[in-house]
Amino acid sequence: MAKQTIVATLQTGRILVSDGAWGTFLQKKGMKPGECPELWNLEHAADVEAIGRSYIEAGADMIESDSFGGTSFKLKHFGLDRRVAEINEAAARISRRAAGPDKWVIASVGPTGELLAMGDVTEEQLSDSFTEQAVALAKGGADALCIETMSAVDEAVLATRAARQHTTCEVICTFTFEQTVRGDYRTMMGVSPTDAARACLEAGAQIIGTNCGNGMERMVEIVREMRAAAPQAPILVHANAGLPKNVNGADTFPDTPADMARLVPALVAAGANIIGGCCGTTPAHIAAIRQAVNALRKGC
Repeated sequence: MAKQTIVATLQTGRILVSDGAWGTFLQKKGMKPGECPELWNLEHAADVEAIGRSYIEAGADMIESDSFGGTSFKLKHFGLDRRVAEINEAAARISRRAAGPDKWVIASVGPTGELLAMGDVTEEQLSDSFTEQAVALAKGGADALCIETMSAVDEAVLATRAARQHTTCEVICTFTFEQTVRGDYRTMMGVSPTDAARACLEAGAQIIGTNCGNGMERMVEIVREMRAAAPQAPILVHANAGLPKNVNGADTFPDTPADMARLVPALVAAGANIIGGCCGTTPAHIAAIRQAVNALRKGC
C-alpha cells in the first residue's frame, strides 16, 4: 500500500516526530569552517547518509536533507551556483536512502540571504532560484519541501509558491522568531507568528510552523499564537536545545534530551502536530521526544 501523505497521517490524530540538527553533526564528521555543507552530498555522501539514518534509528518519522543552503544565491558564494540541480538532487536522494520507503523526507530549503525590501534581488530571480532547488529536491525523492528559518513574508511566499507550482511535494513553511522586549515574538523583519501563519497558508503551504531561535519553552507560546490564527492547519516545530550559551568562546545548547521531552505535552497541548529539533539537538534528543510522544499516545 502506498505511503500516506504527511497531512493525511496527521488527520488521523497522530503526533509525528521529526529529526534534529544537521550542521553540528557535519562538523563532528570533519566539516571545517568555511566549507560548503551542501557539497558534502557529492564528496562525503556516506557521512551525510549516516546522519539521516541516525535520526531514523532514534525514532524520527521524517528527516530533512543537507540542502539548507542549496539555492543558487547561497551556492554562488562557493562557486557552485551552476551545480544547484546536481547538489540538491543528491541531497534528497541521500535522505531518501536513509529514510527508507516508510518514512518521509522533508527536504530543507533555507533563505537566500537576499532582501527584496532592499532591492538586492527581484521577485523573478528569487522565484527562479527556489524553483530550481525545489524541482531538483523533488527529483531526488523528497516527499515534502521544508521551507524553513524564514524571516520575511515575501521571500517565504515566493518559495512556497514555487514549490507548490513546480512539484507535487507537500509544502511546509516555518519562520524563526525572537522574543521582543515587550514579551511577544517577531522575526528579524518584524513578522508575528499570526502574520506568518496566515501568509504561509494563503501562499499554499499545507503545514506551517516555527524552527530555530528558541527552545521548547518559548516554542509553546509561539505555537499557541499560530494555532489561534490557523485553527485547522498542521503545525511543525523544530526547537533548539535551549538558548545558546557561550562557553570558552563556543556556543553550547544547555537543554538535555530529558529537558526537551518534558515539554512535549505542553507543546502538543498548544497545538503542535510535528515535533523535532534544530540547533544543538542530537539523536538522543529525538529519541527522548519519541518516547514522550509515545507516552502521550498511550495515555489517550
